[in-house]
Amino acid sequence: MSKVSIERINKIVSLIRKHGAVSMSLLKKELEMSENSVKRDINFLRDRLNCPLEWDRSRNGYVIHDHLAPGGRFELPGMWFEASEVVALLTMLHLVEGVQPGLLEDHVAPLKSRLRTMLSTGTRSINPIEKKVKLIHFAPRQVEPKHFQLIAGALLEGKRLRLQYWNREKRQRTTREISPQRLVHYRENWVVDAWCHEKNALRTFSLEAIEDVQVLDTNVVEVGEDELREHFESGYGIFAGPARYRARLKFTSARAQWVSKEEWHPDQSSAALEDGSYLLEVPYSNDQELLMDLLRHAPEVEVLDPPELREKLYKALCDAAEKNRPI
Repeated sequence: MSKVSIERINKIVSLIRKHGAVSMSLLKKELEMSENSVKRDINFLRDRLNCPLEWDRSRNGYVIHDHLAPGGRFELPGMWFEASEVVALLTMLHLVEGVQPGLLEDHVAPLKSRLRTMLSTGTRSINPIEKKVKLIHFAPRQVEPKHFQLIAGALLEGKRLRLQYWNREKRQRTTREISPQRLVHYRENWVVDAWCHEKNALRTFSLEAIEDVQVLDTNVVEVGEDELREHFESGYGIFAGPARYRARLKFTSARAQWVSKEEWHPDQSSAALEDGSYLLEVPYSNDQELLMDLLRHAPEVEVLDPPELREKLYKALCDAAEKNRPI
């Protein structure tokens, strides 16, 4: 794929603006390029950027017919990217799409199409990113696209929301008025951190448990970044609140190869022991999610502290063994 230079494209347009009509010989001289290379850039301007650029036989040069451009004057796009940057953006959009297929399709697809057009210079098309980058997701819970768009829009516009929400633990339906603070994608699923006006406190709502959304014409209550961080990031995983405990976990040397590369918590501490095992310490406020992670690593992990967490892991393992006793 030939590379089109932003600098050259700008220079071609500038020369035509300055002289009104520019000959091929002048373009070759000013750009220090061959005729074929100049024609490639001209085709890019005309075909990819929709520049009303034509050869005017009577003036023996290339001209820009501004009256054919939207708004009566052709202007270069305000944002440019090199080929490597466009590939990076396409990859990023592919990753965003993979978070939940179809969730942002109406918005992402046109942007991907425009980026592909920018990347292709007419010589040959690039291979689709989707064929080169494979995303494998596990057990994401499906979110209603309309709900996502309403919540995201309200978040950006600073408007409150009224939710009809299904509380899975209590198995009851509630109505909440919230001030959304941020959307969070966590372990394949979407949640919204918000100020709940009913509870007068910060709460987290799972998007797939929202049954109805209404955007209110009322401004949100803004919560400071420091307060959000202290409330939502002190605990372990999705469970908020100040971290009251600190778990000391010892992983076998076999499992240490993987766990030592992972970040379980921003405030974790760790050490490699002489026998090859791995010691990890993480703060937590609620042990529910931490227990699930420990079960995932059993029997390659030992809880050294606190005793309460060790006892809960032992009970969970015993219950699982009893339930799965060979018949």
